[in-house]
Amino acid sequence: MNRFLARCALIAVAFCQALPAFADKPNVVILATGGTIAGAGADVAKSATYQAAKVPVDKLIAGIPTLADVAQVRGEQVFQIASESFTNEHLVTLGKRVAALAKQGDVDGIVVTHGTDTLEETAYFLNLVVHTDKPIVVVGSMRPGTAMSADGMLNLSNAVSVAASQDARGKGVLVTMNDELNSGRDVSKMINIKTEAFKSPWGALGMVVEGKNYWFRLPAKRHTMNSEFDIEKISTLAPVEIAYGHGNVSDTAYRALADKGAKAI
Repeated sequence: MNRFLARCALIAVAFCQALPAFADKPNVVILATGGTIAGAGADVAKSATYQAAKVPVDKLIAGIPTLADVAQVRGEQVFQIASESFTNEHLVTLGKRVAALAKQGDVDGIVVTHGTDTLEETAYFLNLVVHTDKPIVVVGSMRPGTAMSADGMLNLSNAVSVAASQDARGKGVLVTMNDELNSGRDVSKMINIKTEAFKSPWGALGMVVEGKNYWFRLPAKRHTMNSEFDIEKISTLAPVEIAYGHGNVSDTAYRALADKGAKAI
């Protein structure tokens, strides 16, 4: 009996010693929406031939065991679609979920995995409508995880480390790809065949090197907690269309879009 009690005491001490280290790690939630970062192909030599939105978020997390060294990570599969299929309804649903998580005291940062075709639009939207100073990081990949030199695992690892960091607070929605930290307000996809696909006209906010953030500048425009828009007060988005302008342009396209119900062009 004495030996049994002694063993129980040792186990209890070991558990108590390990508990603070576990509890001190930030809590990061990964909201998965699909895209190339969740894509899979049949040939490792092909990085452009694959099916997007195949791998569930739990497998993405399990594929990077070192995430547990950075934060307590859990995932939610919000959607499983290619990003060209994103609609206004998807944006509103995602925005409301991000905002709800940001209000929880036990959530320190949020990562959104996303296809790259419309990633910049989602990042811009979240930057306008989610009122929080907590890190929100949008991340994708240019190659599926089945391809040689796949970039998704490192991008996701960097995104989690940024979302878990105190110094990413108050900087608005961030896009983390190819080791760069860009503002969701500024960044655009410039090319579709290179891993360094996303650029900002004023340059990156910073870089991520081996899980550490290095900041070069701060966002100058209003965002997130200082924005006049609030996702909690938004249920639908008005239709806003885009028409290409050029020299000697006629008003045909503009009138057609207006006749179809566009609220702005």
